[in-house]
Amino acid sequence: MNVHPQIGSVAIFLTFALNCCAQETSVDNRLMPREKDEGWILLFDGKTYQGWTTSKKTPSKRPIEAGSINPHRCGAYMVIHEKKWTDFVLKLDFKQSPGCNSGVFFRVHSLEPQPGKDVGFNGLEIAIDDTKTAGYHDPGALYDLSKPIRNTLKPIGQWNHLVLTCSGTKVIVVLNGEGVNAIELADFEDAGMRPDGTRHKFGFAYKDHPRAGYIGLQDHGADIWFKNIKILPLKD
Repeated sequence: MNVHPQIGSVAIFLTFALNCCAQETSVDNRLMPREKDEGWILLFDGKTYQGWTTSKKTPSKRPIEAGSINPHRCGAYMVIHEKKWTDFVLKLDFKQSPGCNSGVFFRVHSLEPQPGKDVGFNGLEIAIDDTKTAGYHDPGALYDLSKPIRNTLKPIGQWNHLVLTCSGTKVIVVLNGEGVNAIELADFEDAGMRPDGTRHKFGFAYKDHPRAGYIGLQDHGADIWFKNIKILPLKD
């Protein structure tokens, strides 16, 4: 497994996330004995929306499809897990349709949209668009805030494996077994500004972003399927 070359103080968390990647299973939407021992929680049973709703707090209009959640045409901006999470490791598999534009949201602190904005502005997003580049909106990016070092997305029709680690202000993204992004939110000290002085679209200083929030699967106009959604809460 490759490692992000500029990880600084988040090295220990990247190593932990890479180790979590190695624990993939052959049985969909189930916890394996080792995962149970380690404290993993299964967020999606593969059959129902138990524990899930939409960001409008209404049931999803899209039925479960072949053991996966498809948020497209769910009736809201995203499908969310009903519980707020603070520090955790999240792992899941996703498969895209051609031209897909979607993302995995986390720490969505409120489901009440800001005036003139969608509810996504209340959280952070790992982009998982169908692209070939490695910019601020490409797979593994912390959307509009931090680029991945490379695009490790698999071809359309194949399942991808995402591991997201959040611990305090540290965020690690591992996509298909490669550490592609390592973010220290404490470095985002000024509203609308990245640490390198370039501007992003959010009028917020992310060092102050709330630490607890919902996990969401975005509907952004195209089919995308999610399965094997599991979380490991982290303790101090």
